[in-house]
Amino acid sequence: MAFFEDLTIFLPFIFCFLAVLHIFQRRTSIIPTNWPVLGSMWGLVVNIHRLHEYTTDVLACNGGTCLFKGSWFSKTDMLLTSNPADIQHILSKNFPNYPKGDKFRQIFDILGDGISNSDGDIWEFHRRTLTLLLNHPSFHTLLRKIIWNKVEKGLVPMLDNILRQGVETDLQDIFQRFGFDIICELVLDYDPKSLSLDLPYVPCEKALSHAEEAILCRHIMPETLLKCQRLLKVGSEKKLSDAWKIFDEFIYKHLDEKQKGFSNMNDEESYNFSSHVMRMYLDQSSPSRDSIKLLRDTLLNFIVAGRDTTSSTLSWFFYLLAKNPIAEDKIREELERHIEKKIDGKCDDIRALDLSKLVYLHGGLCEVLRLFPPIPFEHKNPIQPDILPSGYQVDRKTSIILCFYSMGRMESIWGRDCLQFKPERWITVVEGGVKHQPSYKFPAFNAGPRTCLGKQMSFIQMKIVAVTIIYHYHVQLVEDHPILPSGSIILDMKNGLKVRLTKRSEV
Repeated sequence: MAFFEDLTIFLPFIFCFLAVLHIFQRRTSIIPTNWPVLGSMWGLVVNIHRLHEYTTDVLACNGGTCLFKGSWFSKTDMLLTSNPADIQHILSKNFPNYPKGDKFRQIFDILGDGISNSDGDIWEFHRRTLTLLLNHPSFHTLLRKIIWNKVEKGLVPMLDNILRQGVETDLQDIFQRFGFDIICELVLDYDPKSLSLDLPYVPCEKALSHAEEAILCRHIMPETLLKCQRLLKVGSEKKLSDAWKIFDEFIYKHLDEKQKGFSNMNDEESYNFSSHVMRMYLDQSSPSRDSIKLLRDTLLNFIVAGRDTTSSTLSWFFYLLAKNPIAEDKIREELERHIEKKIDGKCDDIRALDLSKLVYLHGGLCEVLRLFPPIPFEHKNPIQPDILPSGYQVDRKTSIILCFYSMGRMESIWGRDCLQFKPERWITVVEGGVKHQPSYKFPAFNAGPRTCLGKQMSFIQMKIVAVTIIYHYHVQLVEDHPILPSGSIILDMKNGLKVRLTKRSEV
């Protein structure tokens, strides 16, 4: 115990020392300094408050790939890459050599054996089972019904109430609540009603943000410091532990309620997705696998993905639209054109829209995913030594960070206008249809065998929310409100998205 107490006292001095060096050092090169004993990974720690921008600057100045040397006591190097050839090699061509692995599962232990955290037979089982579930003939019908009902009974009343009061609102918070309600109703058959006019505090919904911030710290902070936090029950590890308890209480409570009526889950006429999930996972029970625990892990993976990826994209989408009014006008013109064509001028009912025909809207969402991917990076460790297309040699002691955020900001990938918001980038010139990009260049939904199964589900939800808000309201940013990426594994806005709303008819 005395050793850990001494170490806890000693470490802050190390951080202060490095911070002072970083502030007063005057260099023209952004190549990370390889400090004696400490290595070069401390540059990431010092810049954790602006991690995505820092790594983007480093990669842009180092040909898209950069090696951070670990300290002598960690003996682990970290290779950052935004090179499409490296991404394709790791996620597709040499996929078996880059599983999630023990290091990844240690960092994301809160997700258990869910699909995003598993390898081998368990991952194959998840992939096979969830593919069947998401391809069920009634799934997308149910999904659209749940989304539209939440739009009409939750989102629109909320926005109308805010508009009547004439107050500022945090649109990101609204999107997070919306996404949380949708995914809980889908996978638990339970609506927590976090998107209510009184904006209730829902512990599980808020605990997601705390857990994601803590997990980012696990990528950067030395393991010794994290162990001290766990031992002393302080800091980010304390937040993660508290969030874990909240998740378990929330999920197991509703699983228990669902199990009580499990014997009645045989009516195909009234399709229920959560019932199908329970049946398929509980039927896979075996002496070596706790089916209830596996179901808990699966549902938590669903909740994290359902709440955060869409809310992050929608927040950045409306931020970029507010900064690019011409693009907003083009989306609205496309929307009104298809409404009039579809339902003979009865413009009040937008549920009849064919979302697949909204090409410019689709391009706008893809641009947001390019510039602000909800999952800004991914962590990999090779099983066997390998040589990446960029020329770097890696082995089991090399942690590889695939920098998806930085990829969208590389001139070598997207051209000199890479920082501009251009939905036209995703529209074919001749036919005017959606232009597809290879996943290793645009990995917002991952690539290779682990490509996100919920891609279509995400686009449906985002498009329904987008057309509802764009058609009925005008979103204006609150002046002087700082917009910065948060310190989290999910690319949220650190201070939320403060806006004012105006009725579209009044603009």
